Amino acid sequence: MAALSIIIAPDSRLKGHCEPVERVDKEVRKLMDGMLDAMHKHQGIGLAAPQVGVLKRVIVIDMAREGEEPAPMRIANPEIVWTSEEEVLGEEGCLSLPQQFGDVVRPKKARVRYLDQDNQEREIEAEDMLARCILHEMDHLEGILFVDHISALKRNIILRKLTKMKKLMEAAE
Repeated sequence: MAALSIIIAPDSRLKGHCEPVERVDKEVRKLMDGMLDAMHKHQGIGLAAPQVGVLKRVIVIDMAREGEEPAPMRIANPEIVWTSEEEVLGEEGCLSLPQQFGDVVRPKKARVRYLDQDNQEREIEAEDMLARCILHEMDHLEGILFVDHISALKRNIILRKLTKMKKLMEAAE
């Protein structure tokens, strides 16, 4: 598989709704592996398929820090089973919004059901940063970016910066 490129906002491809995968087969596993490679290349901790131009319900996560053994999670068709009533405010960034950050309120804990890389149904109860990461990536599957959770003023400032950055990059090519 050719290296996957991460789409930078603003881009209409990031606003689409994703379709479930029928099953996690060789093709989906190849997508997951390519997404992990792209995510690691850009030092991310999570990536959703629409961020590489694929409108499928697939996300990958690896919370391992530098120097730690990679611990990738390959997730297809994630569904929220439960979220805690307790919410926390935390800073978020996104590979599709490089060098941009904003404070987002999310549930402290979440239980999610999904298919793993072997097409086996799994359920995970995550909390704190892992819950935030899973919920952030799941938002991408619905066409929601973290900036959609912050004030319109902050969102517009971030999107204008990214538009300007994209124009400068295109001019340099």
